[in-house]
Amino acid sequence: MEYKNPLLVVTDMDRSIKFYGEVLGLQVVLDFGANKTLAGGLCLQTLETWKGFIGTDRICFGGNAAEMYFEEDAFDAFAERLKGLDIEYVHPVKEHPWGQRAVRFYDPDRHVIEVGENMKAVCRRFLKGGMTPEQAAQRMDVPIEYIRACMK
Repeated sequence: MEYKNPLLVVTDMDRSIKFYGEVLGLQVVLDFGANKTLAGGLCLQTLETWKGFIGTDRICFGGNAAEMYFEEDAFDAFAERLKGLDIEYVHPVKEHPWGQRAVRFYDPDRHVIEVGENMKAVCRRFLKGGMTPEQAAQRMDVPIEYIRACMK
């Protein structure tokens, strides 16, 4: 058994392809018509095809019960670029208790997308800000070995 890809059902494939390309920089790498795979492995499936697969019209969008999670090395630049895009935020940029900054927003079908600051970047930000490795480990709630690996 091998896990392969997450799949999101979309109501308008062209709109979704445009969104994922413009907002996250994900381009189509495999095109099977009603199913498209984006760079990184995210798959999009048309609503009509999905209904046929599962045998029901009862499809629920916007449940806020799951998310697609991405990490960004240049988080500040990404967050600034988002301000110029027409997106609906779940919440603006916030810092979690472990120090990672993240933003959540909806795709056109109200699937939740999270983009978080790369955890190595969090570590480097703390160290650059004057924390000792031990303080950074405590703040991030990670083993000191993780901090040391980030310093390399």
